[in-house]
Amino acid sequence: MNSERPRPRRVVITGLGVVTSIGTGPEAFLDGLRTGRSGVRPITSFDTSGYAYANGCEVADFDPAEWIEHIDPDELGRASQFSVAAARMAVADAGMAVGELRDRRALVAIGTTDGESHDLDVLIERQLADGPERLDPVLARRSSAGLLSSSVVRELGLTDVEAVTIPTACAAGNYAIGSGFDAIRAGEAEAALAGGADAVCRKTFTGFYRLGTIAPEVCQPFDADRQGILTGEGAGVLFMESLDSALARGARIYAEVLGYGLNCDAHHPVAPDRDSLAACMDLAHRNAGIKPEDIDFISAHGTGTQANDVTEAGAIRQVFPEPPPTVSIKSMLGHTMGAASALATAACALAVTEGFIPPTVNHRRTDPDCGLDPVPNRARVADVRIVQNNALAFAGNNAVLILARYEGDGDGRPQGPGTSPERGPVPGGVAA
Repeated sequence: MNSERPRPRRVVITGLGVVTSIGTGPEAFLDGLRTGRSGVRPITSFDTSGYAYANGCEVADFDPAEWIEHIDPDELGRASQFSVAAARMAVADAGMAVGELRDRRALVAIGTTDGESHDLDVLIERQLADGPERLDPVLARRSSAGLLSSSVVRELGLTDVEAVTIPTACAAGNYAIGSGFDAIRAGEAEAALAGGADAVCRKTFTGFYRLGTIAPEVCQPFDADRQGILTGEGAGVLFMESLDSALARGARIYAEVLGYGLNCDAHHPVAPDRDSLAACMDLAHRNAGIKPEDIDFISAHGTGTQANDVTEAGAIRQVFPEPPPTVSIKSMLGHTMGAASALATAACALAVTEGFIPPTVNHRRTDPDCGLDPVPNRARVADVRIVQNNALAFAGNNAVLILARYEGDGDGRPQGPGTSPERGPVPGGVAA
């Protein structure tokens, strides 16, 4: 009997689906990243009367009927509409017929912070105004967060599939991508649709507003004059498959997933902890088989709050003797919650493919307490081979993902240790 374990599969990204305030679809998103487009506008998703300021990054001119073919869009909440649309885009972008995908064992993993909280907000408002007997049954049916993943399965007609919605707040997108990586690497799935989705809602905006962390006008990560986050919305879904599968069908490869690291320390509900994030970055590097000096740029969590930026920058300096350029696309997209790290992964994949580093816009002067190069205001042409994507979340959920340019076998690039990512509590702190 052969007792040797099968060699872990290499995992690549071959399709991108993105719905954002700076562009929907990979081409529009890429153009937005390169030009430093801002998605900021006054919030219209709910009545903002009584707030001193209420800018956000909503997705404008989104018509779900353009993307959703087999489900009545009115049966879905806005976050599920984003999720399904992004998944369809990712499959199309990967150049795989839906019929072919149906013949493969698949994983659908969608991360979220709020699920369908916009609909829950409306239900609560109506209950308070009219009583529970007047609740809208359509809104009630579509308010389940599980629909973010199960609706993708339903829309695409998948049968041999596992569907999961991952609620690890603002790190959920990276958690979902890590789940797809694990499943394909271990041979448990042949393809994965993994990412995150969220829609702007009153509950989350008000929570951050009451914490004093909503910026009056724009988001300015790592800037000395930063004033907080802007809430945003959208979805990022990646089509992932094994390298062997991608090569066999001649697919375009955006990037290879080398590995990731997770930790959760539950030290504090909202305050980030430097040592915890540094430990998570170390985990990711070990699992990916790389060293800090291999990283060409970091896509930071970079929320633009006083606490997050200084803490995250300190953790980066703790791990990197000479930190590489460190950017935050939240300056353009706002904080898209559960979609944030998935959209950042899509941005990293495009940066690897196209040879540039996205900018941190709205930047005036770098906070000396951060001490990083945020690539201010203009994208930078660069030979990008390996990228790190940070995600931090309330309650201590940290997730750091490592991507690399695929250059063919024998290129001397680190391939990772061939083991599953390490997990578990690490003494020290919490994600922001």
